[in-house]
Amino acid sequence: MNIDSLVARILDSYEKYGLINRNDIENFPNRQNVVSVLQDLQSLILPGFKAAEDIEPLNIRFITGQKVNNIIAKLTREIQKSLIYTISKVKGNSDNIENSHCFKLAERTSIALIEEIPELRRKIQLDTIAAYNGDPAAHSKEEVILSYPGLEAIVIHRIANFLYKNGIPIIPRIMSEHVHGKTGIDIHPGATIGESFFIDHGTGVVIGETCVIGKNVKIYQGVTLGALSVKKELQDKKRHPTIEDNVTIYAGATILGGDTVIGKGCIIGGNTWVTQSVEEGTVITQQK
Repeated sequence: MNIDSLVARILDSYEKYGLINRNDIENFPNRQNVVSVLQDLQSLILPGFKAAEDIEPLNIRFITGQKVNNIIAKLTREIQKSLIYTISKVKGNSDNIENSHCFKLAERTSIALIEEIPELRRKIQLDTIAAYNGDPAAHSKEEVILSYPGLEAIVIHRIANFLYKNGIPIIPRIMSEHVHGKTGIDIHPGATIGESFFIDHGTGVVIGETCVIGKNVKIYQGVTLGALSVKKELQDKKRHPTIEDNVTIYAGATILGGDTVIGKGCIIGGNTWVTQSVEEGTVITQQK
């Protein structure tokens, strides 16, 4: 079989199975570009930790300004493409007026994210302190920032969650699934997570879209904060649990359901299965 016939068969498959290919790439978000923006955002939020560059008082203003400009330009383009794609999916196409509106909304959102950086840094500093204080094996806060997958997952989540709450499609999920692949921690960008959040070890953690987590919560590897079986048409309902302040959830615990509330100060033991609300201050362990 020659190359021409192989190519012809592949092109034929593009026609037959068109769901999994895109021909209008210029109007569809690019995963690599989104990941590149994420890297720039991380280096902006955690300067000196996430980029191979020498930052010092003489050049930090220039470097920061350069990153801000790059992020706004790249993120605006990717958000615009995600909005155009979403409109086209509903209407079949988008016109020049809608494309212009998408650009303006994308640019406003990108700038708003940059304006949010100081507040994101405040929260992430609290997350860093929570990780350091919550793990006896942590020797410094710098070690936590450089090496803890749980912190990286929450940094990316706080970025993705801002975009999600501002109604941006596709981009937040690309971000969350990128860090999921790196860390094994799966946090849907729609989840609401309070301050001083710590995921210890992290592998196998799942936090669903409508989950609400309070302040000073600590969870271990293999924890699932998930949904009971829900029909597709009920996807807009609250499907995932609420975890109130100062709760600890140990490895392998599964907490399910949108009506399930874990009260303040509870301790949920390892490998437990919880589908009903738990009063504050309760300790849940496996039944013998």
